[in-house]
Amino acid sequence: MQVLLLGVGMQGKAALYDLAHSDGVTSVTAADLDLASLEAYVKSQKLGAKVNCEFVNANDRGSIDHLMARSPDVVVDLLPIRYIGNVAASALAHDVHYVNTYYVTEELEALAEQALEKNIALLPEFGLDPGIDLILLGEAKRHFDRIESVLSYGAGFPEPKAANNPLRYKVSWTFEGVLNAYMRPARLIQAGKLVAIDATNMFAPENVHHVEIETLGQLEAYPNGDALRYADMLKLDRDQIREMGRYALRWPGHCAFWKALVDLHLLDVEPVMVDGCEIDRRHFLAAVIEPNIQYQPDERDIALVRVEVTGQRNGRIEKAVYQMLDFRDLATGLTAMSRTVGFSASVGAQLIASGQLTKRGLLSPLTDIPYDLFVKELERRGVQISATQVGQF
Repeated sequence: MQVLLLGVGMQGKAALYDLAHSDGVTSVTAADLDLASLEAYVKSQKLGAKVNCEFVNANDRGSIDHLMARSPDVVVDLLPIRYIGNVAASALAHDVHYVNTYYVTEELEALAEQALEKNIALLPEFGLDPGIDLILLGEAKRHFDRIESVLSYGAGFPEPKAANNPLRYKVSWTFEGVLNAYMRPARLIQAGKLVAIDATNMFAPENVHHVEIETLGQLEAYPNGDALRYADMLKLDRDQIREMGRYALRWPGHCAFWKALVDLHLLDVEPVMVDGCEIDRRHFLAAVIEPNIQYQPDERDIALVRVEVTGQRNGRIEKAVYQMLDFRDLATGLTAMSRTVGFSASVGAQLIASGQLTKRGLLSPLTDIPYDLFVKELERRGVQISATQVGQF
């Protein structure tokens, strides 16, 4: 199969590494705005036998069309989210299957019918979160006759010996993106009631709980966005749901630190005037802190997705726990975050192009990906997924 990879940043490097080492892939055209850095990475990893490096300007639809016209079997789009519409439309125009790692956008929804008519697969949400979390949730849905509780946890953080700064955190994507997520309101269901948490209170002690993870120990969990979308995606009756939450995980102490900064208004969206200059608070914090919380070459990050679902099966109350845990590969330098996002995208592209995934149109990891097949593919790449069922508890 021939694969076009657009965007070779942190996650893109992992996708490229995996594609180049996959037997079923005959060639990869990797394209990025920074061609020199792309070529240097390919050379450093000795990927050249299969990989052709190209320049792409995603602001220019013609630049994208030029690469699509070479008739790859599938394109993996890891460019910034603002380019989804152009890339997906170009893929359809050239009869190329499409994979990305972002949530479904209006542009993709508008192309769904055309994709089905042209027998083309559009597979968004195929990274870590969204991606692996949805695949685990989909398997849970198939396991139960009725679901009463859904708790989903996602995280990227340093292993204990690398958590050696006051934050006990290091950055495996953009820190400004992390800060924006730290001011995102949340919705949960607790004890059968809808709970809305505003952006300034998600680190408040009453909204933080602890989770014990085998081999890691105790972690803090704080609300992370709107969990009710799971009810809609899983087609659950909200009146039957007792608990539903979407959480991020950090080492203990992280939430208290950031609650203090939130209370001091250091994460407010409004700019502050300093000596006549308008300063973006989050941009300033990111610029000051990010250089000091980078991973060293001998330090590993951890990527974790955990889904806990309780419900009825064959007249019994059961709890199922699905968990993905991965660590940075020091031999390749690929972080756990980039591995779990990039490898997943690579696997999705290969499942489509190889014919193992035959459904067409706008697909969802929740309903359209064979769980056992996906788990097997990730395990071949050293990413472990476990499933535990506890009955009659």
